[in-house]
Amino acid sequence: MKLRYFIILVWCIGSIVPEVRAQQMVQGTVFIDLNDNGKQDSGEQGLEDVAVANGQEVVLTDDRGRYTLEIDDQDGQVFVIKPSGYKLPLDEFNRPQFYYLHKPGGSPELNFQGVKPTGPMPESVDFPLLKAEQRSAFSVLLFGDPQPYTEREVTYFDRDIVSELQEAEGYAFGITLGDIVGDDLSLFHPYSQSVEKIGIPWFSVQGNHDMNYDARTDQHADETFEATFGPPTFSFNKGKAHFIILDDIVYPRGGAKSGYVGGLTDKQLSFIENDLKHVPNNHLVVLAFHIPLFTPQDREIFRKSDRQRLFNLLKEYPHTLSLSAHTHIQQFRFFDRNEGWGQLKPHIHYNVGTTNGDWWSGVPDERGIPPTLMRDGTPNGYAILNIKGNFFTIDYKVADKPKEYKMSIWGPKVVPQDSWHGAQLYVNYFLGSEFSQVRYRVKGVDDSWRAMNRVDRADPHVSSLRQKWDEADNILQGRRPSNPVLSTHLWNAGVPNNLPIGEHTIEVQVSDMFGRTFTDEYTYRVIKSGP
Repeated sequence: MKLRYFIILVWCIGSIVPEVRAQQMVQGTVFIDLNDNGKQDSGEQGLEDVAVANGQEVVLTDDRGRYTLEIDDQDGQVFVIKPSGYKLPLDEFNRPQFYYLHKPGGSPELNFQGVKPTGPMPESVDFPLLKAEQRSAFSVLLFGDPQPYTEREVTYFDRDIVSELQEAEGYAFGITLGDIVGDDLSLFHPYSQSVEKIGIPWFSVQGNHDMNYDARTDQHADETFEATFGPPTFSFNKGKAHFIILDDIVYPRGGAKSGYVGGLTDKQLSFIENDLKHVPNNHLVVLAFHIPLFTPQDREIFRKSDRQRLFNLLKEYPHTLSLSAHTHIQQFRFFDRNEGWGQLKPHIHYNVGTTNGDWWSGVPDERGIPPTLMRDGTPNGYAILNIKGNFFTIDYKVADKPKEYKMSIWGPKVVPQDSWHGAQLYVNYFLGSEFSQVRYRVKGVDDSWRAMNRVDRADPHVSSLRQKWDEADNILQGRRPSNPVLSTHLWNAGVPNNLPIGEHTIEVQVSDMFGRTFTDEYTYRVIKSGP
């Protein structure tokens, strides 16, 4: 009996005490690669005070550009944190090469290929950097959830999103905010082939559909992602902005619950703490991950304790922004002191709309591409983060539409003159929030603007599109759109009908949280009312 209790005690202790893994030293040089050949040649000097990390600890290079770090001797990584004024070398798909993965035996056997055996540790792991123009103003492309499940859906993404950005100018780099593919990790390759056409450096965030679901531990759930894109947690600098890319998918989630949950590990939080020691607090800190920080009342999507620890680390940084995707709708959330944010000015969290919209739903258009309107009325597209110093603005570009298309307007085509009708005009400003104002007036009639009311409800335009599927006598081509959800960027007002008979135009004016103004118009007819 005593022996049995002893065995149980040993098992319990072993399950509580974290595994102690053997460490190995890695050393190398960060240098200016003048001839862009990836090797440090004579005359190419090392760079002092450049941060290098192993995913947790962060060190600075000495006056010769040298660094030394400990990493796991079986499953380690080391990467350079690019300073401002420099560029990273790229591979053939424009993926930045800033890291070394150390897996002497390779990844464990999984359904999708992981990292091939790297062999012994190299004598020196060096990081070449390329000199670049120092700019404090630049723009970044943001993609939410391409998430193709088939080669056909990769083609939709390529034709609908990438085609209008090929050889794009004016963008410093791009970031895909997770769910790069839809569980079939072999699609990483055709996705990368597509994004390469944009012609700029492209960073990647891991999403819950980018994981090795046959992995038994969270540590090995990113093996194919690592083999393709590199470490899922890292950082870099551009101008007066510091970007922190985070894998916020915890899988398996642990305890008695299955599946995944949003959160951060102790190792990641230590990395953020150590990383920020080398970031001036007057710089903008941008965090990019997949699962959003907010969580509904009935279930925990992101662990609140991890969010609080993250907020504590950012308390000395007044200029912050966090980015996510995952929800397939678009919204802003503002975290204040009631939610653990330690500053008077709220933290802005932007949950970016997706490139695949509502999972490529709807009847295909004349191009053969589904319209894929999101459940909150946001069309599929991509975001643009514009940074100037430590200040930022955000734009949203709808796929296959002019850049001026900022809102949808839905209402009646005709109303009866001077008769009760109850018809409402709805404006869905895709980047709207509680800090937006929407006004309207009848063109040529009203001298002053009238305020529209922000409403928390489903966009009736989305509801009408879904209703067509339910009322159809035959099965429509394509996939039925998802049911509508509450939109956080919807306004309404009554449609004026005390006007002369004929056609009238309503002007709509939006003032957004960044102080910008956008306008659009809606035309309808006033007709003589019936008996």
